[in-house]
Amino acid sequence: MLELIAAPAPHVVAMRVSGCIDANELQHGIDAIEQAKKSHDKISFYIEVDNLRWMTGTALVRDIGYGLTQFGRMDHFHRIAVVSDQQWMRSVASVQNQLFSSIEVRPFKKEEKETAMQWACELLGTDTTPEKEAPAQSG
Repeated sequence: MLELIAAPAPHVVAMRVSGCIDANELQHGIDAIEQAKKSHDKISFYIEVDNLRWMTGTALVRDIGYGLTQFGRMDHFHRIAVVSDQQWMRSVASVQNQLFSSIEVRPFKKEEKETAMQWACELLGTDTTPEKEAPAQSG
């Protein structure tokens, strides 16, 4: 299951994942990411992981395909807070932090949810409000 949850900052896509994720749930998450990218130069993620087993084959293919389309666009992503008491998920987050040097990835334990959300919401030196169109010049 993939469930979108509220975040206190508009540039943060927050979700809770557990069990097995299907393609429709994954697409809902991808749509939220794309919507946030339309309004913000940088977006961050807050992801709570609870007993995640994996995803269906179709969801896995869609996830890999979407991930590949984002490699040239890594500058859109700022931080990923991964909240989980599953050691393998915390290890994956640590490895991702090394692989994607332009994105900060940090694992947090479940009791650190509030700290994780605050960390994900920080955007140092960047305006987090939606972009506004420049006023038209007369002439």
